Amino acid sequence: MSNRKWSIGLVVVVLIFGYVLIRFFASTTKVDDLIHRMGPVKPAAQPAKHIVLIAQELDNPFWREMEQGAAEAAQKLGMKIDYTGPIRIDPAEQARLLEKAIAAKPDGILIQGVGNAEYDRLIAKAVDQGIPVLTVDADEPGSRRLAYVGTDNREAGRRMGELVLNHPGGSGRIGVIVGSEFADNQRQRLEGFRSVISTAAGYEVVDVRSSNISRIGAAEQAEAMLRQHGEIGTIVGFSSLDAGGIVEGIKAAGKEGVRVYGFDDLEATRKGVADGDIEASIVQQPLEIGGQAVRLLAQWFQGQKLPAQLFIPTTLLDRKSVQTGGSGP
Repeated sequence: MSNRKWSIGLVVVVLIFGYVLIRFFASTTKVDDLIHRMGPVKPAAQPAKHIVLIAQELDNPFWREMEQGAAEAAQKLGMKIDYTGPIRIDPAEQARLLEKAIAAKPDGILIQGVGNAEYDRLIAKAVDQGIPVLTVDADEPGSRRLAYVGTDNREAGRRMGELVLNHPGGSGRIGVIVGSEFADNQRQRLEGFRSVISTAAGYEVVDVRSSNISRIGAAEQAEAMLRQHGEIGTIVGFSSLDAGGIVEGIKAAGKEGVRVYGFDDLEATRKGVADGDIEASIVQQPLEIGGQAVRLLAQWFQGQKLPAQLFIPTTLLDRKSVQTGGSGP
């Protein structure tokens, strides 16, 4: 009888021990789970920085290429680019789009400087709201913009002047087509050009007209220029659509032997160089301008100090570089 009681007692002890062991492991699991939950929590992913790029003209090839450069850089940096601009060149519409962009409270804005007090006021408004503003293509130096990224336009104008003067047998009578008489970048290119031409005996800029950044406008102005000044032997275009239009204007005026120099690397310009209708073109790098502007904003977001100006060098498109499929230094 005592053996039976002893056996029952042993079973009870084993069952109690097993129960306690199970409870112990269960408690350990709960503690581990609690510790896991109380452990370091991964920070929530920061929302992508939102950057607005406002073009001078929405579908202008130069600005579309700049958009591409900005978008590629933004993708690598985890940012988002919103691209907008007037359908046709309209500084007042650019200002309205800037005001609209400020109201949307983006993390940064990229704009072309237009050189007027209203634009300066809007840039200041953005900065007061903590939105950094960078200018591209044309600067707004008197404003509170953070930095300028683009071509050194005076230097590009000087380079154009040197091209014209170095042409064998060049004519001293020169006509100039600018994209806009109000655009700061066009004014600076013309100033740089004049600074070189004025030093050469026998050379003179006899007429300056505006194409309103239109190939048709450039053609019309070149034709009118040649009909008024038949002695012009060289015409220079300072915006991307000018050179192709100038070639058309020369043909419409029935002139031959007029040398043409342009800006940028559009298909019509490259074809004109290949065909011998255009001597050469100063080529900007809008892809690089857009990319560098976005990269500067990324540095600013990280607390780094930025240069007031970041000049992107130009290259030269001439017959030799067209034949090799690129552009020279």
